[in-house]
Amino acid sequence: MKQNTLRIRSRSLPLSLRVKQRVLTVLLLLLLVTLIAMIASVAYGEYPIPPLAVIQTVLGLEENSDYTFVVNTLRLPRTLVASLVGLALAISGAIMQGITRNPLADPGIIGVNAGASLAAVSLIVLFPSVPVGFLPISAFGGALAVSLLIYFLAWEGGSSPLRLILIGVGIATVIGACTSVITTFGEINSVSQALVWLAGSVYGRSWEQVFAFLPWLIVFLPLALVKTRQLNALALGDEIATGLGCHIEWQRGWLLLISTALAGSAVATAGAIGFVGLMAPHMARQLVGATHGGLLPVAGVMGAMLVVVADLIGRTLFAPIEIPCGIVTAVIGAPYFVYLLVQQRGK
Repeated sequence: MKQNTLRIRSRSLPLSLRVKQRVLTVLLLLLLVTLIAMIASVAYGEYPIPPLAVIQTVLGLEENSDYTFVVNTLRLPRTLVASLVGLALAISGAIMQGITRNPLADPGIIGVNAGASLAAVSLIVLFPSVPVGFLPISAFGGALAVSLLIYFLAWEGGSSPLRLILIGVGIATVIGACTSVITTFGEINSVSQALVWLAGSVYGRSWEQVFAFLPWLIVFLPLALVKTRQLNALALGDEIATGLGCHIEWQRGWLLLISTALAGSAVATAGAIGFVGLMAPHMARQLVGATHGGLLPVAGVMGAMLVVVADLIGRTLFAPIEIPCGIVTAVIGAPYFVYLLVQQRGK
């Protein structure tokens, strides 16, 4: 056993896990930075609260009723939604890059987010009286339908990663046009709500959204972590994966379903926050390498930190005007995407 690797075994469950010490160190540091960013996000705004008072309020040690209302009712749910959405989008993006073997792949680029957006916007504009709890289900249904369509159209004796990406980009363009048609002819109040949602925002998010989103993470995050070995095999190429005993199409389908569920539920909760699924896996890969056992959790925490910081910047940079966090991530992510495109052009 190498000294830089830790092995975790469970006596009660058939579970054995090897973790590189570097991965564990990076993960703990990122968790600390993300926690600090979350405290700052709750503390700063139009009504600033001392960071220590934020911690005491969350722990139930602060008796100031104004602090309790602002922290527990207004800001903490919003910050939790931002972190959980970033976590889901980043892991979804890492899975998508693994199954397509393309570092530029992202749920937003190949059409999965577009499908979720179309379904959610249709629900907001055409059926405004439907409870918010149905929004994740609708978005997941739209994302799944688009994923299945892309998978079907890309099938030619097998699912080629290149065809998945090219067809996904085309499908995303068509779906974007359909979304524009709905917002053009919809009722003005519902359309205004949908447009804010499309920009990607956690404004006004409450505990209702947190609890509606949590079941999706509880189900699909463990599934993603369980599938890291298969994801590593698929990232090596179809021939090598087959030689390692991996059922390519079955595993690729499962992983696509997991990625779709995470992206669709995240889009339903906070709108179309772009480029997080592209940036976070790349940043994590630079820190811990390409092995998905370490990449997925590190990318997830990185994504959580990115969205929390983006929301904090959007709230404070031009206060009292708020910029949706999706616009902030787009301002950062678009140049980053161009940089990656230039970096990858010779490969």
